[in-house]
Amino acid sequence: MIPKSSGINIFIILRSNLAIDLLFFCYFCGAKDKKIMLYHRNIRPKKSLGQHFLKDFSVAERIADALSLFPDLPVLEVGPGTGTLTQFLLKNNRDLTVVELDKDSVSYLNEHYPALKDHILEADFLKLDLNGLFPGNFCVIGNYPYNISSQIFFKVLDYKDKIPCCAGMLQKEVAERIAARPGKKVYGIISVLLQAWYDIEYLFTVEPEVFDPPPKVKSAVLRIIRNKRTELGCDEALFKTVVKTAFNQRRKTLRNSLKTLLGKENAISSLPVFDLRPEQLSVEEFVELTNKIANHNIVLC
Repeated sequence: MIPKSSGINIFIILRSNLAIDLLFFCYFCGAKDKKIMLYHRNIRPKKSLGQHFLKDFSVAERIADALSLFPDLPVLEVGPGTGTLTQFLLKNNRDLTVVELDKDSVSYLNEHYPALKDHILEADFLKLDLNGLFPGNFCVIGNYPYNISSQIFFKVLDYKDKIPCCAGMLQKEVAERIAARPGKKVYGIISVLLQAWYDIEYLFTVEPEVFDPPPKVKSAVLRIIRNKRTELGCDEALFKTVVKTAFNQRRKTLRNSLKTLLGKENAISSLPVFDLRPEQLSVEEFVELTNKIANHNIVLC
């Protein structure tokens, strides 16, 4: 056992059964300020998987605490890597299942986290059927791979009736888009579709230096919590089509960007709403617009 001390640097070199050298640099100055940086000689972050291993344990602990509002729900961690976040979820006594695509990381988790026995899924989260993982609702969390972070949140949206809370770290730029309000330049498709069903909280920003390798951009931790909406108030498939079509030509007014949906007999295009650009509309206004287009198309038929 290593005693805590203030201002003392402790270096430890260990060799595991997997012949993986671990070098821990620990700086102990109280639990709130503790920073532990972990390097794995034979487990390198893979660029093809968008991996950036978090090496600051204090950040990992704060991410794990983002699920504290749902203490009794099981948790699915996406992309645990070498378990930096995992250990704090286990410490919080969460019913935890992890899904990891990288074989090296799966081997490491099996070796070093016996508490995860039978709870490690070697799979692609984006291709996974989440319906049978848990008997009821569950939370999703992760230090998400940068190259698929938006897709992860769209996947969560597909299971909105089973996932009341999702939290995790992703690029700051993507987090800002998800949390953006109407009128902001970064307000877009993912903003509208997620905010239709979730309340968005931008929790805090994370600097590049706490990762291995450091990304070229800043990161952010986001939490989304299911709102009270049970019905959208319009045809959901058409709603998605309207939102995506409008933002695909975001610099144009809705009158021009939605021509393909209105058809040639676009009698409703004279309404004031069509003078606006898509970033000016709230979720509720997109719902109203969807109903206007739906009713217009019914009349044409």
